[in-house]
Amino acid sequence: MTAPTTFRIGGDLEVRRLGFGAMHLRPETAEDRAACVAVARRAVELGVTLIDTAHMYGWGGNEDLLAEALHPYPEGLVLATKVGIRRTTSGEGWRHAGEPADLRAQVDEALLRLRLDRVELLQLHRLDPGVPVPDQLGALRDLRDEGKIGRIGLSEVTTAELAEARAVVDIASVQNRYNLLDREHEPVLQACQDAGIAFLPWRPSAAGQSGARSSAIAQVAKELDATPTQVALAWLLAHSPVIVPIPGTSSVAHLEENLGADAVHLTQDQYERLTR
Repeated sequence: MTAPTTFRIGGDLEVRRLGFGAMHLRPETAEDRAACVAVARRAVELGVTLIDTAHMYGWGGNEDLLAEALHPYPEGLVLATKVGIRRTTSGEGWRHAGEPADLRAQVDEALLRLRLDRVELLQLHRLDPGVPVPDQLGALRDLRDEGKIGRIGLSEVTTAELAEARAVVDIASVQNRYNLLDREHEPVLQACQDAGIAFLPWRPSAAGQSGARSSAIAQVAKELDATPTQVALAWLLAHSPVIVPIPGTSSVAHLEENLGADAVHLTQDQYERLTR
């Protein structure tokens, strides 16, 4: 089985289907920072054209690091970020922040940190249950119309929430937890496939534990002389043409392993065995 290697987010923004999730690039020391910068730069060297970040990842620190590592950005590189969450000093350490004025401020902050005039893909990290969905998506629609956002995405939504959001504005992407061993959001993936919406699974390789948790994955990896992580990612690429995996790591070696997955081609039998 040979899967498409690119996808057009929103119908026009073409990216390589294997992207990079920058969540793990959170340096605590100068040495760590140099290593994180090296990982980001290596991702681009290896042909990554979609990097996923968020305000929540280091409370702006992840966005700052990517700008330090990659600006001025090479042509064709898309930095997707997320807003809708603010830091707190109590509880889980964060709160929903979907008020229109706050979303507008967060987008302006992201533009400054990323050194951009426009975010090509801006995702709402969580829908705020205390703010009407039309108000939240309407604010992002206005920012899109002003040119600060290119396309709008969602994260951690149900099929009903996706439908409600789409009644307000075009949705270009959905980012939910999904992998070969965790298919809770299969109905959301199907809704995205039906509508041509990019589906960006986070934790796409089950945190690198695919082979240890499944003898079938380990067996197919052996047959293909690949790693279990590569097999899990190859299954995602074969499973739906709208899936755009964003595996994350803070290791160059793991990055190279992940990005080698698009050279792993499952047979129909292997795909079916994994799917079962």
